[in-house]
Amino acid sequence: MDNYKEILDKYASADLDAMTEEEYRELKEAEMADMKYYVDAITTSKVPEVMYRIGRPITDLKMMMESGADEYGYDKVLYHQIMPGDDHYTEFSYGQVRRDVRSLGTALMGLGLKGAHIGVIGANCYEWAESYFAITGGVGVVIPLDKELSPEELANLVDMGDIKAVICCQDKYYEIFKKIKSDRHNGLNIVIGVNKESHEDRRHGLYSWNLLREEGLRAIESGDRSYLDARVRASDMVSIVFTSGTTGVSKGVMLSHRNLCCDVLIAQTYLEVVPSDVFFSVLPIHHTYECTCTMIEGLFMGASMAFCRGLKYITKDMQMVHPTFLLAVPLIYEKFYNTIQRTLKKQGQDKLVNALFAVNNVTSKVGVHVAKPIANKIMAQFGGNIDMFIAGGARVDPKVLAFFRSMGVPCLQGYGLTETSPMVALNPDQWKYMRNDSAGKLFQFTECKIIDKDEDGNGEICFRGPQVMMGYYNNPEATAACMEDGWFHTGDIGYLDDDNYVYITGRKKNVIIAANGKNVFPEELEEKIGRSPYVDECMVWADEDSEDRQQRGIYVTLRPDMENVREALGDRAGDEGAVRALVSSEIDKLNAHWPDWKRVKHIVIKKSEFNKTTGMKIRRFVEENKLAD
Repeated sequence: MDNYKEILDKYASADLDAMTEEEYRELKEAEMADMKYYVDAITTSKVPEVMYRIGRPITDLKMMMESGADEYGYDKVLYHQIMPGDDHYTEFSYGQVRRDVRSLGTALMGLGLKGAHIGVIGANCYEWAESYFAITGGVGVVIPLDKELSPEELANLVDMGDIKAVICCQDKYYEIFKKIKSDRHNGLNIVIGVNKESHEDRRHGLYSWNLLREEGLRAIESGDRSYLDARVRASDMVSIVFTSGTTGVSKGVMLSHRNLCCDVLIAQTYLEVVPSDVFFSVLPIHHTYECTCTMIEGLFMGASMAFCRGLKYITKDMQMVHPTFLLAVPLIYEKFYNTIQRTLKKQGQDKLVNALFAVNNVTSKVGVHVAKPIANKIMAQFGGNIDMFIAGGARVDPKVLAFFRSMGVPCLQGYGLTETSPMVALNPDQWKYMRNDSAGKLFQFTECKIIDKDEDGNGEICFRGPQVMMGYYNNPEATAACMEDGWFHTGDIGYLDDDNYVYITGRKKNVIIAANGKNVFPEELEEKIGRSPYVDECMVWADEDSEDRQQRGIYVTLRPDMENVREALGDRAGDEGAVRALVSSEIDKLNAHWPDWKRVKHIVIKKSEFNKTTGMKIRRFVEENKLAD
């Protein structure tokens, strides 16, 4: 279909329900031609990093869910979950999930929620995933909600997102939203509890998730096709994701079916995913990183997804389900790395093993893995089948990437933002294309430009491509502030090299302007300081306006790694002066390599946890994060 773009424009704002069958069929054929363009371009791509070309053209999330069982098998496992009271994983097949999604979707239509904004909240679980796909399959717009927010913050999002119904995966959220529904004057009409055995009060909109599914299934069996025949348009908004930035100001990112489908299609060209893969879900599923890159990507490629019960169960659950893929934030991989190093040190094997891994880095390039027996023993902690670690959400220490790669496990760094669905760059999974210091290779079909460059070539990173958001919901001012001619201004500072690899040096809003006018990127200093074995976490900031000149300059607030501190200081580990002297010596070593205007002048030692976002990022502009305690 050569004129598919004209047809897409023709029907871009048409009322789907008012369209004739012929018009709707023409629209869907044009959408398929649009996606086939991407598939054909991938197939014929001359970019060497585009190594995997098995993507199928999927126009929308409804098609993705509906076609999964047909493409990969009705009995193929989609989800693995440990049910309450169990100590083993229960499996849910593609066919079973599709049936349940259809049933729940039909029930939601029966509640009058066609076109409504529907929230989903709770811990990672198959019920969350099924609810997401039921809503996006033709009911309305899904709004993933952060389960760590306060009731007041959740109530505000109900208003900001025009939420009409909420599906609650745990009882505590059901009770919170019942109260929000009764206490506030808003549009919230329906609260659905996953664990409710019966409808608490249908007349007042309080329902059981399981009973709704059963009712929906019976309705389908009686001939109800309201959901099965529901129409969706690829360019329509399908999700509103509220950001949880370090400033605490939330904005509702509007994403379309096309945004999400294009993103997973393009991502799989750098990374081999096969139906036998098992993704391990540990990050909060309401974030686009976990939602798109694990849940949607896994479904798209015919893989399965295993839900972790929580951070303290990671090792136990991985040993039980034997996953092949783990996507996590750098903090998790750094914890893995530090635990492994401490164990090796206690066994007196750290120097020998690390030396062996260094040799393995060389021999593995010719197919000889001299460290394989030891590497296999270490990786058994993670279930023994891990093929890939992927880090995103923040910069990861290159030594951590190198360590896992030295064991033969590709450990990749990627880059994205909620506003880009989220992926825009990823290090390909072949060793020769991996770059430890880069956030990733720019995706095909994605443009990148660097604006307002400084003397070192660093500037604000901007992207344009099919995965870039539609804008911020009901916030045209915020949209205009970061979008121009389709270009999204990320607020990240960095550069793009000649091979189209993206490098991040900091955040525009975090840049410290030194007394001589030079830019200091706190993220750069934090990465270096964080490499010290005596530093667990840190945050760099500055005070250039203090009336006391002695107080001006760059600060670092840090939490010591007390296990390593105790090993270094012994009985003196309880002496605050000795601890300060130890970490100060580490900072002094770094300062020796930095110009005076870039040096850390003040050290604040913090014992308690930093105030963080649910994405595990330290909130920079919260005063308590700057103070000792």
